[in-house]
Amino acid sequence: MQKPAPSDFPVHPLIRDRWSPRAFIDKPIPPEVLRSLFEAARWAPSSYNEQPWAYIVATKDDKANFDKVLGTLVEFNAAWAKNASALAIAVAKLVFAKNHAPNRNAQYDTGAASALLSVEATAHSLAVHQMAGFDPEKARLALGIPSDWEAIAAIAIGYPGNPDSLSQPLKERELAPRTRKPIREFVMTGSWGHTAPFASK
Repeated sequence: MQKPAPSDFPVHPLIRDRWSPRAFIDKPIPPEVLRSLFEAARWAPSSYNEQPWAYIVATKDDKANFDKVLGTLVEFNAAWAKNASALAIAVAKLVFAKNHAPNRNAQYDTGAASALLSVEATAHSLAVHQMAGFDPEKARLALGIPSDWEAIAAIAIGYPGNPDSLSQPLKERELAPRTRKPIREFVMTGSWGHTAPFASK
């Protein structure tokens, strides 16, 4: 299933076609494709080129580790994410490696890496659904995450499936129109609340 964004202005097809489904088919992701996804994350920009991200990944054929990651998700997300081909936890290092000073951009930079991963996934006909609905402390204990790192998101990766495979409430969400705020609401110039002239159309 495809669900292109009804963008107000032209965007690259990979941006238009990226979305976050909950229905996945049971199809393994080739290792070379997984490598490309995380290679894309590797080349994300970061403060001082710190690259403060890590991903703990489990493919569905690695049942023990897949279940460990799945077990960190809230029940609502686990119910559909169990059908993904791979699950991951995105982790951010909270301090700089060189001096152990707090890195206030760590989460931002890890988000940038995950965004590039999701765009690369779209290029391979894959879908990525990032989730805040997981237990970071449970992830820390289950996956041995060090104290100066923080689990910030769970990620489901797979090939989009049939919405009919979902419960009725989730199916309705899957089929609902995609919406976003118009850029005039969040692109400003000069001072807060003053819409940038180019965004006012």
